[in-house]
Amino acid sequence: MDKKSILAIVLCVVVILVGSWISVAKQNNALEAEQQAAVLEEATAADTQKTVVQETADWNRSLISGKTETSTEPFHYETDFFDITFDPAGASISSLKLKKYNENGDIIDLLFKGPTDNNAFLMYLGNNTETPITVPFSYQILEDRVVFSQDFTDPDTGNAFTIVKTFQFKQSDYLFKVNVDIVSDKPLSFDGSAYTIGFEPQIGPQFTQMKNDAYNYRRFYISSIKDNGKDKKLQAKLTNGKIVYEDPFKWVDLTGKYFSSVAMPEKGDFDFSAVENSEDAGVPLSSSYYLIRNASSETQLNDEIYFYCGPQLKEYLGSYYSPTANAWGLQGRNLDTVMDGGSWLGWLENILKWLMNMFYNIIPNYGVSIILVTIFIKLLTYPLTRKSAASSAKMAALSPKMDELKIRYKDNPEKLNQATMALYKEEGINPMGGCLPLLIQFPILIAFYGLLNKHFELRGAMFIPGWIPDLSIPDTVLTFGFNLPLLGNELHLLPILYTVSMIFSSKLTSAGQVQQSSMKFMTYGMPIIFFFVLYNAPSGLILYWTVQNGLSMLEQLYMRSKKKKEMANPSLVKPTRKQQKEAEAKVPEAIRKYEEKKKRMALDSSNDKKKK
Repeated sequence: MDKKSILAIVLCVVVILVGSWISVAKQNNALEAEQQAAVLEEATAADTQKTVVQETADWNRSLISGKTETSTEPFHYETDFFDITFDPAGASISSLKLKKYNENGDIIDLLFKGPTDNNAFLMYLGNNTETPITVPFSYQILEDRVVFSQDFTDPDTGNAFTIVKTFQFKQSDYLFKVNVDIVSDKPLSFDGSAYTIGFEPQIGPQFTQMKNDAYNYRRFYISSIKDNGKDKKLQAKLTNGKIVYEDPFKWVDLTGKYFSSVAMPEKGDFDFSAVENSEDAGVPLSSSYYLIRNASSETQLNDEIYFYCGPQLKEYLGSYYSPTANAWGLQGRNLDTVMDGGSWLGWLENILKWLMNMFYNIIPNYGVSIILVTIFIKLLTYPLTRKSAASSAKMAALSPKMDELKIRYKDNPEKLNQATMALYKEEGINPMGGCLPLLIQFPILIAFYGLLNKHFELRGAMFIPGWIPDLSIPDTVLTFGFNLPLLGNELHLLPILYTVSMIFSSKLTSAGQVQQSSMKFMTYGMPIIFFFVLYNAPSGLILYWTVQNGLSMLEQLYMRSKKKKEMANPSLVKPTRKQQKEAEAKVPEAIRKYEEKKKRMALDSSNDKKKK
């Protein structure tokens, strides 16, 4: 296999792999303290004549709850951004819908749970997450807050304690605050931990299976605080589906492709744990995380945790650097770093995104916008492609002479290299002329791959009704009742069109050349490999590659047609500067001066006519 073929294979594979890997003053304090104190006082003063409810808690401990619930029925609470269903059982959330985003015609629920799965924000005693506290809590709705409270007694130790859990919201913010206030007779401690609060079982939107980690995934990230005080984003690596992180951190994050759930403790000493399980009966894959409150010697705990549950968009996540940019008055928070992606070519992705949005503003269809940007880039890089084609043609024309050199110096590689370079110099050929354009276009391919794989605005963006209703997912034209090997049970049309276009593009590029085994592999083998690699890729990404191949075919046909015309009529060939200089050097001095004089006389005559 020749070097150019190897380079092309490496470049194409790296585009796919790199693109896949690649993918960040409190208000109302006085009022809040006053109302929280009132709730705590009311909860603590509950008399013993109220109904007693018993439930089994961690490691067979029995907690006795002492406050009669106001209601056991779930209830709704809404802001501009959220439609939340609260469940008094465990003071939890059973549904967290994002009102601005839809999926298959329905509002996205950021909690993906089955009928028997736990709600989010349940509490556990200690660090055991097997059995949550699910007794009903009393609750009050106080403007921007929902306050739950319940009294408990641990019969093993006689320790009585009160839990008050408060959810506070802002009307136009995806960040909300959870306060956990506990007052106890003795310090609350179960094997060194006070309690655990969890986000479970999975972050939405819903899915039936994790088809490909590059295009649909769930990941855990940690903003770790280093010894030098700086923080660094780490991807949590789970061992046997679990991780416990006890070092200091700023925030922890469960992220999907477009949405994130971020927990940012403000007050309290917490560890972090995460669990992933594909055997959950409720959802295809559960991805849950927990904040474990370390035990304290105090009998009163006042903890605060901020949760961000929303889209991975810079306009929201980046607003927590300045206190005037967010409703909470927070500053210096690096929540925008939770955004997946953002590589060394992020600047180029931003340029391509700007171009795509510009075309979208003209024609409000992101599929059309992708096509127009692809055409624009193709026109921009055409001079490079033309030079690459010309260089390849010159190299092909030298094949007979190269074969002679290989025979002549078959036993002397050093002489062969020297003779080859001399031949290149004599013929005016740059051996890298065919590769440099590929290297220049390489960053564009990677940037476009990263952009189209995760551009948020492509979510739900329709291109062609009935065929491509969503550019962020594969185009499914048929669903089988059985699984095809390596493909699953869905038929996607775009990958087939892409593969056919790639084969024809390769055949046009190699037309007129000897079909060696390496060239045949490039023509047929690589498209087939890419067919399986990209089969479950977002349709917006496959659309780009397919249009790119189609434009390459038109480009090849145009250059071949132009070459035929030039061969039929050599006068159409525009000489290079070097050829012009060489031709001028061969013209006798007298003739050259005469030609220059004629040009001056014609110019003077033209000027005289203009003056008259």
